[in-house]
Amino acid sequence: MYQNYIFDLYGTLVDIRTDEEKPYLWKKLAEIYASFGAFYSPEELKREFRRIEQKEKTALGGKDAEPDLRRVFAKLYLQKGVCCDDGQAKWTAVFFRTLSREKLALYDGVEAFLKELKRRGKGVYLLSNAQADFTEPELCMLGLVPYFDGIYLSSKMGVKKPSPDFFNGMLQKYKLIKRKSIMIGNDEASDIAGAYAAGLDSLYIQTDISPKDCGGHRASYRIMDGDFRKIAPLLLRQDI
Repeated sequence: MYQNYIFDLYGTLVDIRTDEEKPYLWKKLAEIYASFGAFYSPEELKREFRRIEQKEKTALGGKDAEPDLRRVFAKLYLQKGVCCDDGQAKWTAVFFRTLSREKLALYDGVEAFLKELKRRGKGVYLLSNAQADFTEPELCMLGLVPYFDGIYLSSKMGVKKPSPDFFNGMLQKYKLIKRKSIMIGNDEASDIAGAYAAGLDSLYIQTDISPKDCGGHRASYRIMDGDFRKIAPLLLRQDI
């Protein structure tokens, strides 16, 4: 049936909860900046972070653009007159994510399904709206890296789902045939609408962190109770 399985990450394979609004995060981040000589109040740091983030997004083209937040963290040092190399900016991004993250766990059935796909010789790919400095460590923590034949992250491409350019960029890079590929995701407006626009079949799985706008996009398959274990019998039943 399908040879290539393209997965969204957060909310599809991984149950994640983050809180970027909590005062503790910005207090500790302000302390990190101060330790390097860049002095911000927590409120000022949060405000400037959002301002620079939006400016970076606008510079890339707006709605479907995805800025690399490492640049934002670096500019926060620079606007206080503090030099910042790439390693320091990356470390700050990782620290930010660690403080904001409250839960990170695979959904039941994910690892078993990925193992089965690899056993059958299928191509397994990740297509995620994600910051590389956040996601790459989390993939390692979860033990997912060995399962993927390709990882395609929006922050490295400057564009994100649902843009067809993001999907087509990955398909071209890994030389995937559309009719032999399927996108699996938990966000209809991002994963499913984007896959449809790019000419891909898709499976929508509604999880507890899916956006509440289901029903308006064309998925080839639907699982509405969040049970990832139902994907294998649904998609592999015709695969001999």
